[in-house]
Amino acid sequence: MPAEPLTVVGIGADGWDGLSRAARAAVESAEVLMGSGRQLALVPTDLPGGLRVAWPSPLSEVLPGLLQEYRGRRICVLASGDPTFHGIGTTLTRLLGADAVRVIPHPSSVSLACARLGWPQDQVQVVSLVGHPVEHVHPHVQPGRRLLILSWGAHTPDEVAGLLVSRGYGASKLTVLEQLGGPSERVRERRASEWSHEADALNVIGVLCQADADAVMLPTVPGLPDDAYENDGQLTKREVRAVTLSRLAPVPGQLLWDVGGGAGSIAIEWSRHHPACRAIAVESDPDRAKRLERNAAALGVSVDVVPGAAPAALDGLQSPDAIFIGGGATVAGMFDACWNALRPGGRLVVNGVTLETEARIAHWYGSVGGDLIRLEVQRASPVGTMTGWRPAMSVTIWSVTK
Repeated sequence: MPAEPLTVVGIGADGWDGLSRAARAAVESAEVLMGSGRQLALVPTDLPGGLRVAWPSPLSEVLPGLLQEYRGRRICVLASGDPTFHGIGTTLTRLLGADAVRVIPHPSSVSLACARLGWPQDQVQVVSLVGHPVEHVHPHVQPGRRLLILSWGAHTPDEVAGLLVSRGYGASKLTVLEQLGGPSERVRERRASEWSHEADALNVIGVLCQADADAVMLPTVPGLPDDAYENDGQLTKREVRAVTLSRLAPVPGQLLWDVGGGAGSIAIEWSRHHPACRAIAVESDPDRAKRLERNAAALGVSVDVVPGAAPAALDGLQSPDAIFIGGGATVAGMFDACWNALRPGGRLVVNGVTLETEARIAHWYGSVGGDLIRLEVQRASPVGTMTGWRPAMSVTIWSVTK
């Protein structure tokens, strides 16, 4: 830990001219000034001060060593905009502790973008694509929604426009704001279907979502259409999925194990509930595991897929807050392995359609209690020239809180 608090100074595209008196003093008094090459170039070279250190890549792996190397010196770190908003200020606080880090913020790219667009910040969904694939935008693309997307480079506007068109949101208003706050600031607005411009690498994207007439609605509540998933029949059907997820009770920041992941619908819809929801899917079939990964990407979430058969494949995984057993419930040791791994207060849900699985569920229900229901779904379908009800297989759902 440094002898005195490390200072993090937020800097914008307006560079040195945009810094406050306190921020300038912190930079000038630093014995070591750290930042990206672009950020360091914003600071005049004739300032008094010490060593300048440009961030290597990837930074996360070497940052602790860098801090240790310059320990005991006055360190100032340059960060883009507000350092605690999707920035390195949060990382440094996590590494060193809040008492060891002093942050001098600059207006964030989000606040600057909202000021240009006339959007209220409290009604905007911010999505960061820095280090993430463009598919992470998918859960947030909803009719009338305002999005501010933090780009990962000059290519990001093209990728976002392509995603919107493919989702049936080509009519959405797309605004690309480049070099915000700097002398080269530029703001360009087009429909997503009409975007075809090169962008500066430093850009933020505003999207006012507008659905085309034939756009498919994919809300974040449980129960997406079955055809939203690529599957081979190993899929928890829509109505059963909605009830199952209501029993699993997704909570932001919590972790789900989806045991016997199949097409991944439970893990994916758990993760779509909130960006902080995390899921691990265990799947023994290699083809299904790959399919699960494709489904997660297509629906805009990250699911850690663990290949292998449970319960052996569960060894060493982080303890979950909820577990869904969708396959393999009759395997010896499955319940004990899951129950022992589950955190106190965690939820366990098991679905069964066969007599053998129901027998195991009845045994576990008798041992630890919980809630037991049977769900029957009937769908209308043609019967000759008329319409009748065709029942699907009934599903037994057992849920219990540890």
